[in-house]
Amino acid sequence: MSEENPKTPLDHVTDTLSQLKEMRHYSKNNVEMLTREWLLFDGELSKLKQTEKIEDLMERQGQFYEALEKVIGDLEELAVKLQPPPEE
Repeated sequence: MSEENPKTPLDHVTDTLSQLKEMRHYSKNNVEMLTREWLLFDGELSKLKQTEKIEDLMERQGQFYEALEKVIGDLEELAVKLQPPPEE
């Protein structure tokens, strides 16, 4: 947007929501890929005493995903509140 039409708070919230939803998409794909790898190589990783490292990553990724979902929900509620009133 130009200086003549600066972004509104709603514009900023909408832009941030878009970015967070993209992050959520990639986060979900990463968790699914890590889980697939984990299932394929669990036995080998266990023999190499590397399972704790992967379990920690999976747990952290899950926590991130849950926190991301909460922030997205909060910003979606804020976006509704920032909508201009309907014209009569």
